[in-house]
Order: sequence, then C-alpha cells, then structure tokens
Amino acid sequence: MSKTYAEINEKIASGKAVVLTAEEVIDYVDKRGLEAAAKEVDVVTTATFGPMCSSGCFLNFGHSKPKMRISEAWINDVAAYCGIAAVDVYLGATQLRHNDPANMYPPGEFRYGGGHVIEELVAGKKLQLFGLSYGTDDYPRREVRTLFDINDLNQAIMVNPRNCYQNYNVAVNVSDKRIYTYLGILRAKMRNMTYCSAGQLAPLLNDPLYETIGVGTSVWLAGARGHVYAEGTQHCSLVERGENDVPVEGAGTLALTGNMKEMLPEFVRGASFKGYGVSLALGVGIPIPILNPQVLKRTTVRDRDISACVIDYSADYPEKTGKVLGRFSYEELRSGEVELMGKKIPVTSLSSYNKALKICNLLKSEIQDGKFLLAEPSQRLPLNQGMQSMNITGPVR
Repeated sequence: MSKTYAEINEKIASGKAVVLTAEEVIDYVDKRGLEAAAKEVDVVTTATFGPMCSSGCFLNFGHSKPKMRISEAWINDVAAYCGIAAVDVYLGATQLRHNDPANMYPPGEFRYGGGHVIEELVAGKKLQLFGLSYGTDDYPRREVRTLFDINDLNQAIMVNPRNCYQNYNVAVNVSDKRIYTYLGILRAKMRNMTYCSAGQLAPLLNDPLYETIGVGTSVWLAGARGHVYAEGTQHCSLVERGENDVPVEGAGTLALTGNMKEMLPEFVRGASFKGYGVSLALGVGIPIPILNPQVLKRTTVRDRDISACVIDYSADYPEKTGKVLGRFSYEELRSGEVELMGKKIPVTSLSSYNKALKICNLLKSEIQDGKFLLAEPSQRLPLNQGMQSMNITGPVR
C-alpha cells in the first residue's frame, strides 16, 4: 500500500485529509495497527522550537533619492553585512550590537543583537537604519539615517543556513568552575545538565533517513510558508544510529527560508546567553506525508526510543576529544533528573516541547483547512555524508 504526494494533496484540498500530530500518531498506531493506520492517516505534523544560531535575513530597503550604494549599515546599532547589491543587507542572528563589551570582562551579558533585531522586525516595531557609502557617479549619496518597520521593506526574507539539528549533545560541566555556553550556564561538578531538542516531535527524528524531508520540502517557518532550500551546513548523516535508524548524536540539518512578513512574533524570539552571545529562538513545523507503512512507523518514534550523548563542555567539547560520558533517552531527560557517574543531576531543556506541540497543532489545522499543501522534494538530503574538521596550516596561537 502506498500513496503519492498528488493523492495526499488532493485530499488536503478537498478537506478530507486525516492529519495527526507526532504525539497523537503514537497511540493511534498502537490502537489501529500499522497497516490499517497507514491507509487512514495522510499527514503527520512535526515541529521544534528553540535557539537556532545559524539564522538571519536578507532585507531590501528600496532606493533613496538620490540613490545610495550602502557599504556599511547598522540596524539599531547592530551591524549588517553589505557585500551585496546597493540597498540589500544580510543581518545575522548572532551579530552583537556595536560597542557591546562581549566577554572583555567575562561573563558578558549580551543583552541585544541580531536575534533581537529580527524579533522586533517581525513584531512590526520601528527600527533605525544608519548607512554609509563611499559614493559613486551613479550612487552619489554617502549617508542615510532613517526609521523603518517591516512594511517599509520591499523584501524581508529569512535565510537560515543551519536549522533543525536532527539530534544534539546533552551538556554537563565536570570542572570545578562554572562555565557559560550556548547550552546555557553549566554549574561546576555536574550540578546541572542541559539539552535542546523536541525529541519525539522533532522533524528529522521522525524522518531519520530523510525519506520525505529534502530540498524543496514545504515547511511552517514561524507561521510563514517556507521551504528547505539545501542541506544545512554541518549536515553529517554518517553517524552512529540506533536500531530504529535514529542518530544518537548530532546528524542532519536543514537550510530554511521564508517570508518574514508572514511570520508570527510568538515564534521568532531574540535570545541572550550570558557569557556566550546572542541567538534567535525559532519555531519550525514540517509535515510528513504518509506515503507507506514504513514512513508511518518512523513517525511513531517515542522519547524513550531516542538517545543523546552527554558531553563535558568544560574540556571534551572545546578540545574535541570525542569522549562521551553517558547516554540518556529523551524520556529520561524530560523527567527532570538523571543519574550519571553515581550522581543525581537536575536536567533542563533549552527547547520548548509545549511550543513545539502548539506548532504541530497549528500546522495540523492549516492542512485540515486546505491552506497548506505538501511539496515533493526535488532532491534527497545526503545519507552517507561525513563532516570535515578545520585543517590549520598556519602557526598555532
């Protein structure tokens, strides 16, 4: 028994599609059986919400009079990249505000940066653009300072090189001093543990071998209709996997894009990590078409079936030793406490399961209402791809 994208889209358009969230489908298959459920269910919605540092946006301001070729730009004092055409800029989520002391006197607070600008832009707030230019015959203006909001822009396009990590590390700190990381503050002597994944709701954990999620797949990007435009940077599928083919460490990633003018502020939030930097918390939902029973079976993965590696972020992570202190399922991690090396450790998540579930349900409603059709990938994500390390050829400093 198999279905096609066209058949599923026809059911969506007619309002007859059976859509379940990644949480609902688990019990549904248990009750109905795999073969029967595969005939009945058309789409399973997956989602995640959490910090995604490798994010940003292209903005087009339109031409001033006289025209200007912007060579340097700051939005609310956060630098944007201008090495592209006249009034296009790219703003990165982790860019710091001008004169932020960073970690000059650690730990820095990193109160404002690119992620916060992106949050305010989506929320419709007024922002300040300050731009400079060297001036040319065809673009004579040399300076501009103005206020704008997202409706003043011709385009505001989110273009994210790496989102939706398929799995990720669990972080602890074995050392005698507190450390500050992108997985939060880690107290000395393993007094806390942090992780960042929606577990059984996460898109690539429900499609571990990239059978339906690929280049061209339609995604719900913070409420906007977006798509996967490439494999994400650091996509590394050649990793250890469990018997269910789910990776036990960081693996696949997605490069995503979508129209920021259609996004919902609730799912685009700037984030500050003390002692580390700024980021952007983002909500992503991806529908999985149930083409056959095998695809459906993979979407029934439970938190107890997904394991993640515990890494010491005081030494093993920065020195890239590859050492793993232990492994826990997401069911164990979500319990709030685990035991490692004879010590009970409280656990917290940087990813919001509740927001991910809300996204699953919002996407489910859009599909049921015929507002969100599926797109068949034009290209599969690489399945046997490793990742190279940097080859340092210069002097060690």
